[in-house]
Amino acid sequence: MSKANELREMNEEQLQAELKLTQQELFRLRFQASTEKLDAPSNLKKLRRTIARIKTLLHESRLAGAES
Repeated sequence: MSKANELREMNEEQLQAELKLTQQELFRLRFQASTEKLDAPSNLKKLRRTIARIKTLLHESRLAGAES
């Protein structure tokens, strides 16, 4: 997965910004899904997994910072 590798190369500020953008995109897609105008429902699953990846990386970086 190149996306996970790309996320690992980002610093914490970049991950926070990416998380915010991804959450906004997920909100937009959920709104489209409720109005039945969603073209690709699989994008909801992809965005949820991306958000989970970002949160995991943020948590790992915070744990690493606490140990040092």
